[in-house]
Amino acid sequence: MKKLEKITPQNDDFARWYTDVIQNGDLMAYGASKGSIIFKPLSFGIWDNIRLTLDKEFKKVGVQNVNLPLLIPESLLAKEKDHLEGFNPELATVTEVGGKKLSEKYYIRPTSETLFGDFFKNEISSYNDLPLIYNQWVNVLRWEKTTNPFLRTREFLWQEGHTMHSDGEEAKELTLKMLKIYKKFVNDYLAIPVIDGEKTEHEKFSGADFTFTIEAMMKDGKALQAGTSHYLGHNFSVPFDITFKNKDNKLEYAYGTSWGISTRLIGALIMTHGDDRGIIIPPKIAPTQVDILELFANKEPKVHNLALSIEKTLNKVGISTKIDDSDKGAGFKASNSEIHGTPLRIEIGPRDLAENRILLVRRDTLEKFHVSVDDVKETVKEMLNDIQLNLYSQAEQRLLNNLVEVHNLDDFKKAISEGHWVITNFAGNGEDEIKIKELTGASSRCIPFKLPIKLKDDKCFFSNKKTKKCVIFAKAY
Repeated sequence: MKKLEKITPQNDDFARWYTDVIQNGDLMAYGASKGSIIFKPLSFGIWDNIRLTLDKEFKKVGVQNVNLPLLIPESLLAKEKDHLEGFNPELATVTEVGGKKLSEKYYIRPTSETLFGDFFKNEISSYNDLPLIYNQWVNVLRWEKTTNPFLRTREFLWQEGHTMHSDGEEAKELTLKMLKIYKKFVNDYLAIPVIDGEKTEHEKFSGADFTFTIEAMMKDGKALQAGTSHYLGHNFSVPFDITFKNKDNKLEYAYGTSWGISTRLIGALIMTHGDDRGIIIPPKIAPTQVDILELFANKEPKVHNLALSIEKTLNKVGISTKIDDSDKGAGFKASNSEIHGTPLRIEIGPRDLAENRILLVRRDTLEKFHVSVDDVKETVKEMLNDIQLNLYSQAEQRLLNNLVEVHNLDDFKKAISEGHWVITNFAGNGEDEIKIKELTGASSRCIPFKLPIKLKDDKCFFSNKKTKKCVIFAKAY
C-alpha cells in the first residue's frame, strides 16, 4: 500500500488536482515512451467494465467483433487524401526493419477507416451481404504534442465500429442509433449527463458527411467529447471501390459509418465526480463497489470472520467487494478507500461486533450510517442505487446551472472567461470559428438535437445575421 500524498484542492488548481488524484488513486503510471501511460488495475478494471457493458449493448443491434492489423501501408492510406491530411501531423511511421529501409512506409493506425475500407471491398459482392456491422477493441497511436493522462495520450484504448450498408437512410439510422447507445451508457453507468448533437462543418471528422457527438461538462466547466458517431456516405466506398450488386443487378457504392469511444471516458468520470479526497467511481461501473475495512482485528479475530461473512453475502447478489485486513490504522484505511473512489465502505470493529452492527460510509456524501448486520444486504443494495442516482443528479444540475445564453460577442467573451458553456445563435463558418477560438479559447461543441433552454433571439452573436441555428461553445479538453 503506497503512502498517500496531499491532494491539491480543485478550486486552487484543477489541473494539479487531476494529476494528484490519478497518482494517489493508483490509476496509472507514466510509460517509458513519452506521452504514454500504464493502466494500473483500477483504471483497467473501469475500462474492462466499460468494454463488457457496451459490448453487450452492441450485440443487441447486430455488431460483430473483429480485429484488424496495426500497420497501414502508405499506398492504402493515400487512397483517402482528406483522411491522410487530417491525421498527418500525428502519424507514427515505420520506415525500416532490422536496419534495412522498407520499400514502402507503414503507419501505426491512428484510426482504421482505411483498413476497414480495404477489408470491406473483398467482403461484399451483393446486397445480400449487407449490412456489415463490425467493431474492434484495440489500441491506436496519435503523436499528440500535448498529453494528459486518460484525456489525451499518444497511445490509448478504444473501440471503433465500422459498417457498410446498401441504403443511405439505413446507414444514417445506424449512426444515430449508436450515438443513443453511447448516451444511454454514459448517463446510466458513468452517471454523466451529456448534450447530444451534430458537429459543425468545421469540427466534424474530415472523412464524414456528418458527425454526431455527446458532450460532457467537467467540474472546471470545460467540455469533453465523450463519444462520436460518423455518417461517412460514399467517402470511403468510392476510393476503396466498395461496391455491391443491387436487386436490379446493378453496381452501387455502399454507404459507410464509423463510431467510437475511448479511455478518455475514464478521465471524464474522474473530472465529473471527483472531489478533494480523490476520485468517486459510480457503483454501476466500479470494479470494487464496497470496501470492507477490518478495524483492530488483531484484538478481536471474530472481526475477520464477520468481514468474510458479509463479503460472501454481498458477492452472492452480484456486489463486488474487497476486504482490507492490513495492519494499517483506521484513518489510513478510510482515506485509502476514499482516494480510490470505492462507492461505499463498511467498517467493522470490536465494538460493532458486540452490538451486531456495522458502519456504512457513502463516498459521494461521506454520510455515516450504523446498520444491523442482518440488514446489510438490502441496505447496501439500496445505498449503491442511491449513490448512482445522486452522482448523476449533481452533475446534471451543474451542467444546467453552467449553461449560459448570450447574444453578443462581449457577453460571449465574459461567459467563456468565467468557465461557462455558451448556447447561442450562430450563422458563421469555419473561418469564424477559428477567429472565435483565437479570441476566447472556445470551440463549437455541437448543434444540439434538443435545446436545453429556449433562446430569446434569432440573430447570430458573431455576425448579427438572422439564423435559427443554435450552437454550444465551450473551452474543451
